[in-house]
Order: sequence, then structure tokens, then C-alpha cells
Amino acid sequence: MLKRVFMAADPGRVRLRFAARAVLGIGLAVVVCGLAGHSLAGAVTGGLAALLTLFTVTDATVRGQALTTALLPAVGLPVLAAAAALHDHPVARDLVLLAVVGAGVYARRWGPRGHSLGVFAFMTFFVAQFLHATTDRLPELYAAVLLSVLTAAAVRFGLWCYERRLPPAPVPAPPAGTGLARATTRQAAQAMAGAGFALVVGQLVSGQRWYWAVGATWWIFVNTTSRGETLVRGFRRVLGTVIGIGPGLLVAVPLHGAPAPTAVLLAVCVFGIFYTAAVSYTWMMLWVTLLAELLYGLLGVLNPALLALRFAETGVGAVGAVLAVLFVLPITTHAVTDAWIQRALRCVHACTAEAAARLAGVPGADPAVRVTELEQLLGRVRLSVAPLVHPLNPVPARKHRARRVLALLDDCAREIRGLVTVAADPEASHDARLTAACRRVEAAVEALTDGRDFPVTDRPLAEEPALAHLHGLERALAELAAPLRTPTGSPLVGA
Repeated sequence: MLKRVFMAADPGRVRLRFAARAVLGIGLAVVVCGLAGHSLAGAVTGGLAALLTLFTVTDATVRGQALTTALLPAVGLPVLAAAAALHDHPVARDLVLLAVVGAGVYARRWGPRGHSLGVFAFMTFFVAQFLHATTDRLPELYAAVLLSVLTAAAVRFGLWCYERRLPPAPVPAPPAGTGLARATTRQAAQAMAGAGFALVVGQLVSGQRWYWAVGATWWIFVNTTSRGETLVRGFRRVLGTVIGIGPGLLVAVPLHGAPAPTAVLLAVCVFGIFYTAAVSYTWMMLWVTLLAELLYGLLGVLNPALLALRFAETGVGAVGAVLAVLFVLPITTHAVTDAWIQRALRCVHACTAEAAARLAGVPGADPAVRVTELEQLLGRVRLSVAPLVHPLNPVPARKHRARRVLALLDDCAREIRGLVTVAADPEASHDARLTAACRRVEAAVEALTDGRDFPVTDRPLAEEPALAHLHGLERALAELAAPLRTPTGSPLVGA
């Protein structure tokens, strides 16, 4: 796991820049709040608002990111007002919180923007509980949120907008086979049920820190679709929290909230959260846990008993999420994974056709965009298959098949990347054999997605690079037929 986190490829140093910009943006936001005369609670609110602004906004274009960022206060400030107004009315507060949870998850049907606004709304309510916010503190908290969002936006879109030099990253829509509306509706019901369980049991564990349990349930549901994904994410959240408590005992508790060293460690935590988020949820949760511990140290309430309580509340939240995905309108891993695999296979064909058109000299043919889309789709396949290749999966045969599918899809992607590299060479030429090979790839993809058999013949090694990559692609597609057509009763992802 350490090797995967710290040795993982970082093309263009995007993760490094993402993390470094976060430290800069959040640090400046806290400084601006301090210069504005805000209290520690205001600075904490501002820092978390800046963190969410830089972390959750993931639209494909810079213009879309800017619009979503501008909408964040419009969603967050009313929620903050409601949370503060209901501070002394626990029943109404709890009902409104569950409504925010459901609406936040349901908003995913509107893509990355809906997802970002839903997360910001929930976390605004969460921060109000974290700081015990009341209506008399609303002016300061409003100002902190607005100043911090503006500061983070100035850093992201003005001072360091590295995305302007990158091609727009395609965000693949969920496959039609799962039904986006149906999936988001089911997930909203699941999240509300899980959060309701976490809220009730969390309050039995602690009348003051119950919101940790609800927060754990919420974040377990973020970026998951099937029950298998949710179960794995719940395990990783608990594991990351347990690991993060260790540094808390060794570092955060002895510091007693000392301002200078705590500020330095908070910057390290922010960097760690942003740098590891795309690679390991467990490591991201380690940094999140340590950051929360340091904040409690600044507030003067950190002690070993509080860390034990955080672990207990996280466990309650994870149990709530597990029960919800198992018993409330479950979405099976098989349906989700099958749909993503089919999308990836169709993208393989589209990449091949675009590369062939480029070789043929067709104006405007550019397979590079398709390759980026394929990488995104393969990432979704890996996420949905994660429950099957997890060490705790009790079915070895299914685990072996899932790994075989992932390996062969990676082979397809490798051959596609090689083909696209060849197609980019202005001296590369097109001939009839390439056209025939592309048609065979199309036929193979159609057969795999339709469940039909297709003939496979051994072909001599081709000297031409483009043809060699197409033959390799044919072989990988042919080998995919076996694991994808496992006899009934043992589906690839029947979790």
C-alpha cells in the first residue's frame, strides 16, 4: 500500500500540483480570515470551506469549475443558517440533517456539479455541529465562508490554474444500463437510512460527538455506486481512522494545540489529503483523521478519550452504511461492473476507429481524447471490481477472474496507447490490412458486449507497429471472452 501511494505514476505531476495548490489556497484563506479579525472558529470554518472548494469541484472544464465554485455559497450559507437556528431543537435539527443527506446524494444525477454542491451542503451542516454554531455567530461564519471561497477561487483560477494547460478530462456518465435516475434515488434512500441509524446510535454513544458517525456514513457513500464498493470503502475508512489515531496519540495530543507546530502539521495533513486521495482512500483517511485531531487540539479539547470516541463513532457510521446498502434498495456489484466493462469495451473500439482514421489522413481525427476517456472508464471498472479483488473476499475463483479481466483490459489499453502513438507519427501510413484489423476489433467488441461467439485466428507477427498493436488488441479481446462468460451461478461480480 505504501508503494502504491508514494510510487504511483503522476503524469504531468498533476497530483503534486493539486496538493501544493491546496496548501497555498487553504493557507491564504486562513490568513485572510485572520486579517479580517475572525476568531479561531471563524478561521477553522474558512479553512474547511477553502478545502472543500479546492477538493470537491471536479467539472471537466475550467469554466464549469468556476461556475460550480460560484454556486457553493448559495448552497452552503442557507444550510449553515438552518443548522445554527436549529442548534437548540435537536429533533428538527436531526430531520433537516437527514434531508440534507438525501438531497446531497440525490443531486449526483446532475453530474459533478450536483455532487460538489451536495458535498458542500452536507459539510456546511457538519461544520456547524463541529463548532456548535448558533445564530449569533452567523455573521462571522458567513464572512469566513465567503472570504475563503473567494480566496480559494483566486488561487485556483488566477494564481495557479494549471488546468488551462491540460486537455479537458472527460467525466464518463454512468452507463445507461444502471439508470442514473434510479441509482441516485436508491442511493439517496440508502444514505438517509444509514445516516438515520448513525444519528440514533451515535447519540447513544455520545450526545456531543454524534455527528462523527453521520459524517462517516456520508463519506462512505461518496463516489460509490454498488453495495460492494460501499462495503470496501467502509472498511477502508475504518482502517484509515484506526491508523490515523496512532499519530494523533504520538503527535497531536502532546502538542496541546501549540499554534506554530500545529499550523505546520495542518499544512502537511492538507498536502497528504490531496496527494493521496486519488490513490488510496485509506491513506487519505489517515490524513483526515490527523487533521481533525490537530483542530481539536487547537480548540483545547483533544485527549486520548476523544480519539477513542472518534473510533467508536466511525465504526457506528460504517455499520450504518453497511446495513443500508445491504437491506435498503441494494444495487448489486454485478450490474454496475458489467455496465462499466461494456462502456470500456465500446471505448476500445472508438479509440481504434479514431486511430485508423488518423492513419488514413482523415482531417480532425484525434484518438488522444478517446484514450483519456478510456483511462477514466478503466478507473471506474477498477473501482467497481475492487470488492472482488479485496483481500477479504472469500471466493478465490471470483477474485481470480476479476483480476484476469482487469489484466486483459489493461492489455487492451496498452495496445491502444501504442496504436495512438504510432498514429501520431506524420510518416505513418494506412493500408488495407489496418482497415481489416479495425473491422475485426469492432466485431470482437460487438460480440463481447452482445454475448456472442466470434472467430479467433492466429496471425503472424506483424512488422508494422500499427498492425502489431491491432493484432495484440485482437488477442486480448479474444482472451476476455472466457472470464466474461463464466457459466451461470458464478457471475464475475455477483457480490
